[in-house]
Amino acid sequence: MSMAGGAGRRFEGSYLGDAARLPADAVLECKICWHVYDPSVGCETWQIPPGTAFRDLPDHWRCPVCDGAREQFMVVSALAPQGGTGASAAAVNPSKVEEPLEQAARAWPVRMEALFKEIHSGQMRGLPFLNEALAVKAVGFRPYEGLLLGVLITPWFMNLILAPGPDQDWSALPSGGKERISFPSGVYEFTYVNRAQDNRGKTGLDLAPYKACSLFSPMAEFSTMVQAVETAEAVLTVLFDASLCPPQREAARPQGVTEQEGEAQSRPEDPDRRSLLFGRPQKPTEDLE
Repeated sequence: MSMAGGAGRRFEGSYLGDAARLPADAVLECKICWHVYDPSVGCETWQIPPGTAFRDLPDHWRCPVCDGAREQFMVVSALAPQGGTGASAAAVNPSKVEEPLEQAARAWPVRMEALFKEIHSGQMRGLPFLNEALAVKAVGFRPYEGLLLGVLITPWFMNLILAPGPDQDWSALPSGGKERISFPSGVYEFTYVNRAQDNRGKTGLDLAPYKACSLFSPMAEFSTMVQAVETAEAVLTVLFDASLCPPQREAARPQGVTEQEGEAQSRPEDPDRRSLLFGRPQKPTEDLE
């Protein structure tokens, strides 16, 4: 059974709720857990083959991450309206023409999720350190100083990701190399991931080289996908909190107060969020597939 005739089904933000009007290439996102359904990838959990449009999913299909109803999915992108001839995204939403960097910010997380889902189901299947309560999810990707910034969640790690913008060529980055990159909250060490150089291209999918900063590995402390996504979103907030930058904390410390005393006095109400990027031992080279 398919949803092709289910014009009565409601999709929030999707063509006035008419499922039949969803184009075959429409990419949709669960509003509960932010899982993305990309028809070019399909859904391994429900054994949906690549090339299956969202409108053609079987009636029993639900979100493979949070078990949410498909009516909770919202359109992320669509290149051509049904019956069209390859119109651009501007034809779907003529009020907005995306810049190349914005387009890349939409496309990159979809490709990254597809790659790591394939890695999860293939090379990583059955390994004891996987947290099978979690799934692969790219969170919060957005343009940042000409690059793309976001967080990648998998059942075995959570990494902060810097990806090249459409005008950037990182093909010469030495895989495994290190770089310290400054953000308002401090300086963080990133590891270069260049799959072409270290022969990681074991799947039919791949990505351009990128930079990754390890946040968590393994992922045993997360009990739900919602918790992991909320943590990833917190990372992207804390990253730009200049009050956490060590020199600023030092300058703000009252005279005669030790660093340890000042740290205790100025600790935010949410210590887990505060400690997310500071003082945690990291093993970036072991986390990157």
